[in-house]
Amino acid sequence: MAVHPIDYRYGSEEMRRIWDEENKLQKLLDVEAALARAHAKLGNIPEESARVISERANTKWVKLERVKEIEAEIQHDIMAVVKALSEVCGEHGKYVHIGATSNDIIDTANALLIKESLGLIEGYLKELRNVLMGLAEEHKYTVCIGRTHGQHAVPTTYGMKFALWLDEVQRHLERLEEIKKRVLIGKMRGAVGTAASFGERALELERLVMEDLGLKPALITNQLVSRDLYAELVTFLALVASTLDKIGLEIRNLQRTEILEVSEPFGEKQVGSSTMPHKRNPVRTEKVCGLARVIYSNVVPALLNNPLWHERDLTNSSVERVILPESFVLLDEMFRVTIEVLKGLEFFPENIKRNLYLTRNLIMAEPLMLKLAEKGMGRQEAHELVRQLAMKAFREGRDFLEVVRESKEVRRYLSEKDLASLKPEDYIGVAPEIVDNVLRYVRECSL
Repeated sequence: MAVHPIDYRYGSEEMRRIWDEENKLQKLLDVEAALARAHAKLGNIPEESARVISERANTKWVKLERVKEIEAEIQHDIMAVVKALSEVCGEHGKYVHIGATSNDIIDTANALLIKESLGLIEGYLKELRNVLMGLAEEHKYTVCIGRTHGQHAVPTTYGMKFALWLDEVQRHLERLEEIKKRVLIGKMRGAVGTAASFGERALELERLVMEDLGLKPALITNQLVSRDLYAELVTFLALVASTLDKIGLEIRNLQRTEILEVSEPFGEKQVGSSTMPHKRNPVRTEKVCGLARVIYSNVVPALLNNPLWHERDLTNSSVERVILPESFVLLDEMFRVTIEVLKGLEFFPENIKRNLYLTRNLIMAEPLMLKLAEKGMGRQEAHELVRQLAMKAFREGRDFLEVVRESKEVRRYLSEKDLASLKPEDYIGVAPEIVDNVLRYVRECSL
């Protein structure tokens, strides 16, 4: 019976498969097999034994049910795997797990799981990057109102919004490459990290195991690979989640009834409310924002897992069983939903223009102030004059430029032609050039 929603509601089948019990068991068996092969290469065990162990170190031979049965009896998960593998290897089973401690197997298997998961995350980041590149290019000149403090500020473009998110996504891809260098490591160092149990050629054996598995050996460990690395990993996942949260939050706000500049896609038969048939709720982006909170919350336990008693204790183990699969599966869900929303994003150009002029040109206060300063009025004096005119227009509910035209102080500096040039669509600075710069950089990075 499924309990946690990641078992049945969230995440792709591919990501859930990586973290399911069968695949986790297989990764543990993969490490045991690689260890046996390395021992055989160094002449520590017969080659025939390594061959048999390798052939049978899979879930066709080692059944999950049998491992659980043994664990229920002996109360040790890795020793249960060792015993179950030894059973199916017959006389060769005596060579399973030689010299290893539990976390040699666990931490190396975790690296394999993380490697698979990061492969999916990288694919999602690249797909999201491509979607945002298309939107930034398409809407480079789509002028809209910019908002600060939830209030209308000055014009910007939708191209700027998408390019800003695109820039973040590109940074995440760069961070990912750095994290892979540090996190995709394994260990064969024994009980407290000295590798005494592996003998004089311990580091050579470890190198052989890691080469076999496509990982790097850790430089130094105690009984664990240092958990600052897992903390960095979970923090990275939370950073990525924060970008998806940021995208979802903006779309939700822009979909508000009184704004409605864009909207997430709404299916032909989709139901918005069980009681209000008219509702078009932004349920997809709300889910994205909600799941981000869970991933954020996993950063703290990941940090707390780094300081442990002496060479190790077990307080990290139960936590990692939860936060690693949960963070990866939930982020997978957030990616799939965000990409779907952006691909089907609906625009309402008439509302974008309506909102641009909603304040009756009050948003032209800044360019008016700058034009006055350009014509010779002191900048601070211009700021105060324009502020007073803006407040007057607001109180009287009149068009700002209409009030400005009545000002003798303004007229001493500006002509009608100057005032006529104050148009929201023309006050976007070098926004298209900025978008082009982002697109150029991202394209270069993606080559």
